[in-house]
This record gives sequence, structure tokens and C-alpha cells, in this order.
Amino acid sequence: MFQSFTIIVAFAALFSYINHRLLKLPVTIGILILSLILSAGFASLREFSPYLFQQACQVVDNINFREILMDVMLSFLLFAGAAHVNLKALKKERLAVFLFATLGVLISTGIVGVLTYFVLGAIGIHISFVHCLLFGALISPTDPVAVLAILKGANVNKSLELKISGESLFNDGVGVVIFLSILMVAEQGVEHFSFGEILHLLGFEAIGGLIYGTVLGFLGYYLLRTIDDAPKIEVLITLAIAMGGYSLATLIHVSGPLAMVVAGLIIGNRIRSDEFSDSSRAHVDMFWEMLDDMLNAILFVLIGLEMLTLSFDSNYFIGGLLAIVIILIARFISVGLPFSLMKSKEGSPLKTITVLTWGGLRGGISVALALSLPLSMPREVIVFITYVVVVFSILLQGLTIGKLVKKMKFSGSNI
Repeated sequence: MFQSFTIIVAFAALFSYINHRLLKLPVTIGILILSLILSAGFASLREFSPYLFQQACQVVDNINFREILMDVMLSFLLFAGAAHVNLKALKKERLAVFLFATLGVLISTGIVGVLTYFVLGAIGIHISFVHCLLFGALISPTDPVAVLAILKGANVNKSLELKISGESLFNDGVGVVIFLSILMVAEQGVEHFSFGEILHLLGFEAIGGLIYGTVLGFLGYYLLRTIDDAPKIEVLITLAIAMGGYSLATLIHVSGPLAMVVAGLIIGNRIRSDEFSDSSRAHVDMFWEMLDDMLNAILFVLIGLEMLTLSFDSNYFIGGLLAIVIILIARFISVGLPFSLMKSKEGSPLKTITVLTWGGLRGGISVALALSLPLSMPREVIVFITYVVVVFSILLQGLTIGKLVKKMKFSGSNI
């Protein structure tokens, strides 16, 4: 595994360099494109050099994508992403973020599940309704890793950026909880669960994660405050909060992703206050920014190389293209309905909803959740369709969101 990880890191460094010197695209998009080209090159070796192809597949298989993202990288990425969000500004958008991250995800899960069931059935791919709901749950949350990485260069105005980034940070945790709840129902049978039990499970995981994250955040803040101007120890404490806090969340069965978001928001905003020295702020910010960039590079190399594990099927590919349309429709409705409940001061709600729809990027978390499905379920088709949607989302939506924002005149400070 260490050798495989070394190879992945080397590719991440090489692709970052090539993108910086030649492609000059947003880092994550450039790395993903180069990784897909590399995967296509390895895939072409299947006929000419089976040994080299098998070796390439072994490198990818040795690093279990689901485990390395969900159990290792996600805590760092969410903590780092949340730590750089302005909490005071986010509070102004709290209603929008709350509605998009809860009601929006539930609406999208239902719409995607229903439409996928009928559309896939029409092209000869027969999947049970509960498995289609599972697909809806794993694909509906926008991915904070992809969203935060790509929004950096999109020149989106702060209000709209906070809606998109804040939603992606929280709906990730909500989406994982919904996915796990539906997965439990799918594995044990609907007859063994009541609606009340499902709501209780959702509530305990989500609310428990928020409370636990708040405790973690203030505990970390207290520890940091008592040793101000000891930057190396402060960095170590934040690292312990992200790693140990996430692991403990898994043991006590509360949402680790939500806990990391809340803890990151509290610690990140507190450390930027006047209570801490410039040296402390600089060291902690620099450490988490570097770690965030490094893990993002590795993650998008892994997403590109995951193509090697897929078995191409033309029907699955058509299903993936149709799923893209379904997900965009579901996203438009799931954003539009909650948006209509808010008293918006924005001039053109339709423009805002359009940008929110196109800016709802899917990423590695969706792929990881799909890969976590047991083999007894239609895992192969769900993974393939998820992969098609994610690649489209990152490449097409990610490359054009800045242009759409500019066209809609949402850039800069205008709103």
C-alpha cells in the first residue's frame, strides 16, 4: 500500500506541475483531466500488455478509494474547508444553507430515485426502487471538496459563494446520514423498519454530529487559547481534533462529517480573532491550506485512476448520460423549492437558482459511497453511472461555472 500511495503522490506532483506550466486550468480539473488521460493510456494496454495493465490496476486496488477518502482524507478536507469559511458571513445565509442542506437533499433524493427507476427501466437496466433511492442519496449532496476547490477561481460574489460552499459543507454530512439510513433499510428489508425509526436514526446521527462538533470546536479553542504563541503545538492540537474527533464520532455513531464542519468553523474563526497572535494564525492557516491542497491533488488523481476499475458497458454509459439530465432537473427543483420559501433580496431568483443548480458539483464522496455498496446489490451499474455523473460535473460544470456566473452578472460584489 505504501508503494502504491507513493506512486499516487508522485503522479499528483507531476500533474500539478504540468497543469501549472502548460494547461493553466483550475488545479483539481487539470489533475483530473491528466489522470483520465493516464487511465485511458493504461486501459489501452489491456490488449497489448496485460501485465502492465494488471500492475496499474493493482496500484489502484491497493489503495481502497472508499476507505482512504471516507476514513482518512474526509476529516482533514472538511475541517480545512470549514476553517476558512467566515462564520459571521455564513450566519447571514444560514436559512438558505439549512434549507438546501436538509430539505433540498431530501427532495433531490426522492426525485432522482423515482426518475432513475423509470428511465433506467426504459433502457433495459432494471434496478429495484430502493436501490434507485440509494443512488439518489449518494449523488444528491454537492461535494464540498470539489465545490470549494473550484469556487476559489470562479470570482463568485460572497453571498452566492457562501450559499454554495456552506450548503456543500453541511449537505455532505446530511447526505451521508440519509445514504446510510436507506442502505440499512435496503439490507434488512423495509418491513423491519418504521418511518419513526428512520427519522430517529437520521436525527440522532445528524443532531448528534452537530452537538458533538460544537463540543469539539470549543474544546479545541480552549486548549489553543491557553497556549497562545506556541504555533507548532497549536497546529498539532488542530490535527488531533480533526483525526481523533472524526474517529471517535464513528465509534459513538454520530455524523463525523457534520462534526468536522462545525469544529472547523468554530476553531478556524476563533483563531482569526484578536485573542491569537499573528504567528499562530499564520502557522495554522498555512498548515491547513497546504494539507488541503495536497490532499485535493491526491484525491483527484485517485478519481481519475478509478476509471481503471470500471467495466465499460454501453447501456451503463447511456444510463449515466441520462442520469446527468435527471440530476440537473432534480437539483433545479430541490434548490428552487427551498429558495421560494425565503424572502430573497436578490433581483432575479431564477438567475440565482440557475447558478446554484450548475454550481452543485458532485465529486469523490459520491464515488466513495457508491463503492461502499455491497456486491449483493447492483453495485457495478451504480458505480459506473455515478462515475459518469461525477466526471461530467467536475469537468463540464467546473470549467464553465465561472463563465456562467459572469454571464449572469454575479461576479465581484454585485448581487
